[in-house]
Amino acid sequence: MIYNRSTMTTYRKGLLIAFVGTIIWASTGIFISYLFTHYTIQPLTLSFWRALFMAAAMIAFFALTKRDVLRISREQLKFLLFYGVIVLPVMNVSWTSSVQLNGASVATVLVYSSPGFTALLARPLLKEPFTLKKFLAVILSVFGCVLVAKAYTLDVWQSNGWGFVVGIFSGVAMAAYSLAGRWSAKQFTDSWTVTAYGFLFVAVTLLFTQTPVSLFSLGAQYDGWLILLALALGPSVFGFGFYTMSLHYLPASTSSIIASLEPVLTAIMAIFILGEYLNLIQWLGAAITVAAVVLVQSGE
Repeated sequence: MIYNRSTMTTYRKGLLIAFVGTIIWASTGIFISYLFTHYTIQPLTLSFWRALFMAAAMIAFFALTKRDVLRISREQLKFLLFYGVIVLPVMNVSWTSSVQLNGASVATVLVYSSPGFTALLARPLLKEPFTLKKFLAVILSVFGCVLVAKAYTLDVWQSNGWGFVVGIFSGVAMAAYSLAGRWSAKQFTDSWTVTAYGFLFVAVTLLFTQTPVSLFSLGAQYDGWLILLALALGPSVFGFGFYTMSLHYLPASTSSIIASLEPVLTAIMAIFILGEYLNLIQWLGAAITVAAVVLVQSGE
């Protein structure tokens, strides 16, 4: 493909947005793991409050500053219902559950098996080209996940096989999110519309999974509520927002593989903040994941 100057500028803008979003997004696993370790809260409950705080903050902000972002058509509402009732809840709950089962660093690597699923599904669904370099990047990405999760040993399957399955499923869900976000780029002029309404519908959907006891399981632990609020208004809003924005400029498979840098960043944060660690083979898997990112960029 031959790029003109305008196309290259747009592409580079998309790369920058994707990288910034990935750096911000990397801290979400740290927040979630800390909440599970120090407080009594379940994945569905955490996902509900996170989505509610995100949606409330974005809708209030745009209602005061840029109301056009909140205007949607009936056709757009149909997509947002599908996106917010099915795609986002499945992704959020599977990812949050994976953090609970696997820890922040391993769960974050497992969710980034998604570039493989994204690249494979993007061709039939979005007609994006599946090049040799993307194919190699997919293989590297999946192989890196196996090494980080220690999925090559029988002990892992016996002791935490369910955790590995949930982690890989979170990768499938992440791929669905990437593809839906890429499709939405053709239907919405502002990516923040998709993010704000998407998480509003997530909150409404997950509310039906709660009881009064589970909903307020944090009780009077106000520091826990503050951490949950910080998770929602910081890395969640800007991580999801920037990633969805990048899909306006980049193919879904490219954005997804660039975001594969997140596991390495999360693993480094987890060492210093949570006391988690990766052994030499796991660091090799993380390095292979980074190699997939470099490869797909050189391919573009």
